[in-house]
Amino acid sequence: MAVVSALLAAVLGGPAEPQQEPPRQASPQQLPPLRVSDDGRYFVHEDGTPFFWLADTAWSIFVNLDRAEVERYLDARAQQGFTVIQAVAVFPQAGGPGPNRYGHDPLADGLTPAVAPGPDDDYWDHVDFVVAAAAQRGLRIGLLPVWADKQVGKLVTTSNARAYGEFLGARYGRNVVWIMGGDHGADGVEDVWRRLAEGVAVGVNGGEDYTGLLMTYHPRGDQTSAEWFHGDGWLSFNMLQGGHCRRWDNLLGLIEGNWAQTPPKPFLDGESIYEDHPICWKPEDGFATEADVRRNAYWSVFGGAAGHTYGHHAVWQFLTEDREASLGARGTWTAALDFPAGKQMRHVRALVESRPYLTRVPDQSIVAAGDVRATRDAGGSYLMAYTVDGEPFALDTTGLSGPALRAWWFDPRTGTATDAGPAQRGPSIEFAPPERVDFVLVVDDAARGFAPPGDHRR
Repeated sequence: MAVVSALLAAVLGGPAEPQQEPPRQASPQQLPPLRVSDDGRYFVHEDGTPFFWLADTAWSIFVNLDRAEVERYLDARAQQGFTVIQAVAVFPQAGGPGPNRYGHDPLADGLTPAVAPGPDDDYWDHVDFVVAAAAQRGLRIGLLPVWADKQVGKLVTTSNARAYGEFLGARYGRNVVWIMGGDHGADGVEDVWRRLAEGVAVGVNGGEDYTGLLMTYHPRGDQTSAEWFHGDGWLSFNMLQGGHCRRWDNLLGLIEGNWAQTPPKPFLDGESIYEDHPICWKPEDGFATEADVRRNAYWSVFGGAAGHTYGHHAVWQFLTEDREASLGARGTWTAALDFPAGKQMRHVRALVESRPYLTRVPDQSIVAAGDVRATRDAGGSYLMAYTVDGEPFALDTTGLSGPALRAWWFDPRTGTATDAGPAQRGPSIEFAPPERVDFVLVVDDAARGFAPPGDHRR
């Protein structure tokens, strides 16, 4: 099997008939491998250092953007601290499944990829460009082979899934994270995804060997991949979809249910409430706010998630003034890149990375009073609590280590930390946030000498 980087080197290049700019190459780059941590909870690099999944949904990037636009988009998300870009190879919405901006369709017949003999002659050469351009910026592509909704059982079946998986696996190997599904439950079509996952493994490793591959399944809203595949060997981690309604109780149930799965596997919300999305697709009920997005992110991560996926309703479809909006979207994708929650997601990553990471566990038992979501270090070096409304609350701080405690208030809008001074030790210690908006309280074992929350000097 050809090494992924060598394969990409052979096929990457500029468009055969450039519309707006001369051909450009994105040099192939192999990112450091990822794996699941030894305890089955988080993602780590091969050397054991943590990897935080902070993704953006760019479902239609392969169809709707030319290469200059791809680079503009990836530059923005890399600068904003994202680590993963979720995209669909064959996407039937928002102008898909093709042709792309260079006039190329992804498929020739059925699920057979349309591949031309030379570089820059087909749809997949553009996909290669996006994968390589992302890697240049330290971003991984979370690749969905198809979008299950409207395609599973029709375009992709048990008869053709394996061959298509082999094509993709041989082409992209370990340079992407593999996401089966796509906004669809797997009831009755479980074997379609098993065959596709098997095909990817064959394309990468030469047989049904999932070594070195990260794979999951993207379900419909209020669902989790654990419902169908938790026990499958190909499923490396679980993905839930919090969806686009303010069904917070459902979200908490999904988070807690995924953490409780045995054996443990990492999990994350792969499609959370999109910023500026009509609430439950009803514009008359308003649009999702930055506060909605932050709530989903902090609840998920404090509930034990291995990261989080952000989305903006205009970005996943790369909406422009000249393109018809899908599902009540408004504005343009370029303006949406500067929306507040998209720039604030880096703060949740910085926060958890600034404290011991792999020993972080959710623990609601330390909440003595109030409506907060809590997490702590299993060794007692810190605890964190996220409040949605800034109302006073009380925590049990007796489980923290060290002779003295130190408290901080972390602002999820700005990523700044304010020293709140010494904290008491007791079964019900009250804390009052500085404002009646969402905040994170961090209480440390003072002897550990941690830098302020969000600061990586520790």
